[in-house]
Amino acid sequence: MSLLPPAARKIVPNRVRDDVRLRALSVGLGVIPPRAMHSEEEAALLVSLARAARRIVEIGVYEGGSAVEIARHMPRDGELHLIDPFGKQPGALPRDWAGTEWATKRTVARAAKGGPTIVWHAQFSQDAAVGWSTPIDLLFIDGDHLEPGVRRDWDDWHDHVVPGGHVAFHDSREHKPHGRGLPGPTAVVDALFREGTTAGWTIAHEVDRTTVVRRDA
Repeated sequence: MSLLPPAARKIVPNRVRDDVRLRALSVGLGVIPPRAMHSEEEAALLVSLARAARRIVEIGVYEGGSAVEIARHMPRDGELHLIDPFGKQPGALPRDWAGTEWATKRTVARAAKGGPTIVWHAQFSQDAAVGWSTPIDLLFIDGDHLEPGVRRDWDDWHDHVVPGGHVAFHDSREHKPHGRGLPGPTAVVDALFREGTTAGWTIAHEVDRTTVVRRDA
C-alpha cells in the first residue's frame, strides 16, 4: 500500500513523477508504489509461476514492481535472488530513468516480510553468473533489452534451470497477436523458440509482453 492515493499521483507532472531522486525517496518511504513494468495479466502469470518455485532469479529489478509481486506469493521458505547494478542503464530503461538501490531494497523488504529469503546481487548479470552453481526453478529475464544483452543472459543462466522449470522473457512479443514488446527480447525469443527450436525447451505461456519457456522434464 502507498500513502499517496492514485488520484493524487495522476495529477503530478511527468517531470516531477520521473525525477530519480524524488522517486527514490517516495518509493523507499512507501509514499508511492514502485512503478509497474508489467500488466495485470503478466502479474497474474508471474504469480502463478512463483507459487510453484522455491528458488527464483530475477534479472533487472528497477524499483521492484515485479519483485514485490513474486515475493508476496512464492513459498515462504524459498529464495528470491534479485540482480541489478542500479543507476541509469540505457539498454534496460527509458532515458533518464534509474533504479536506486536503497529505495528498491526497502520496497522489496516490506513485501517479503515473513516471506522468502531475499538475496541481492547489486551487479551486472554476467558478473553474478560467474561461479553460479545453484539450481533455479524460475528465471525472469528483464534486464538489458538490447539483443546481445538478452542473448547473453539466456546463455549465462538457462543451464541452471531445473527440468520442468521456466524462463520468462519480458518485452518479447513485439508485433505478435495481442502482444507488445521491444526488438531485442523479441528477436532472441524468435530465434531460439519460434523461427527455430532449442532442444529441450518449449514455449509454455504467452501473455501481453511476456513469453515463458519451460525446460522439458
